Amino acid sequence: MISRPSLISKIFLVFFGLLFASTAFAVVPTPRLPTPPAPALPSVVSYVLMDYDTGQIIAAKSENLRRAPASLTKLMTAYLTYQAIHNGTLNSNENIQISNTAWKTGGSSMFIQPGLAVNVDQLLHGLLIDSGNDAAVALAETVAGSRSGFVTLMNETAAQLGLRNTHYNNVDGLPDDNLYTTALDVARLSRTLIQQYPQVIQITKQKSYTYNKITQRSWNPVLFRDPSVDGLKTGLTDASGYCIDATAQRNGRRLIAVVMGGPNWAGSTNAVEALLDYGYRFFVNHPVYQSGQQVGKITRNDFSPMHVPVGVTQKVTVTVPKGHFSDLQRVVELNPNLQAPLKKGTVVGTLVFQLDGKTLKTVPVVSMVSAEKAGWLSRMFHKIGDAL
Repeated sequence: MISRPSLISKIFLVFFGLLFASTAFAVVPTPRLPTPPAPALPSVVSYVLMDYDTGQIIAAKSENLRRAPASLTKLMTAYLTYQAIHNGTLNSNENIQISNTAWKTGGSSMFIQPGLAVNVDQLLHGLLIDSGNDAAVALAETVAGSRSGFVTLMNETAAQLGLRNTHYNNVDGLPDDNLYTTALDVARLSRTLIQQYPQVIQITKQKSYTYNKITQRSWNPVLFRDPSVDGLKTGLTDASGYCIDATAQRNGRRLIAVVMGGPNWAGSTNAVEALLDYGYRFFVNHPVYQSGQQVGKITRNDFSPMHVPVGVTQKVTVTVPKGHFSDLQRVVELNPNLQAPLKKGTVVGTLVFQLDGKTLKTVPVVSMVSAEKAGWLSRMFHKIGDAL
């Protein structure tokens, strides 16, 4: 006769069954895949890959090495021309009188000449597509009255934009020992140019331009290879090597790739494509905070209120390697010498984003309310509250 299992036996069977099931079907966390290293690109002297939206540097090589920029100089010439149009001192449809100096400028040309009609918009096309040195001189003389005056504006603007390793000595990029920049500064200037004057892309994306019945092909070889590329500028002298400043937009996301000192156009184009493919394949942008969102607080016994919320003034997006967003660390670093009274909107510190010990991005944080200096009674209550 087979006896029935007791209640205790049944309980043990159920318990061990559940234990076995939980062990057998336990979810094993997927290991985090490492991000491949950036392309080495030994054929180019320096490079930078920048995310346009966040301004973060995804990859770089000798990014602060000063190099002859050649016609990448014309990025600043274009920037100041657009600035003059924006400020109302220049009109894009305004006809320009061409000087003999501009007409006789050597190097690449859009073939302007005295007495031949040309307006500012046409000169910008000739500057950015044909890389016309004559167009650069004509625009400089129009905006600032002289080439020397324009060079002064170029250097003042470079300082304002934080281009610490850039110095201009002419407006067109012809060889000069006192003309230099870096891959990082070129990327920063390109980002600012597109941000403030996005209409520049409508010019730089064109593969050719015709003026006075002369059609010239764009100097940018990446335009003819990659349909996602829509700018921006190239440069070539013996001192500079083959330089390309390219920007692309894929699935709504824009990157900027700058290569300097390449061996030839094919080599520099390959380098640009390798950088763009790397950035789009292995990195992604994550929105983190909305404008006005609180990210931390100041706690001070001598402030009233004692707890002052701090936040960001604009939307914050961070570029991170794909699959690594959950590992992102966020730290609010407050200025050590904050004093009351404190006005609402005062910058009180920075929000630092770090990944694997490396700082990816820093954002200023501001006080979201005003704070006064606490009286002795308030300070006493604050201390009592802390002690409880």
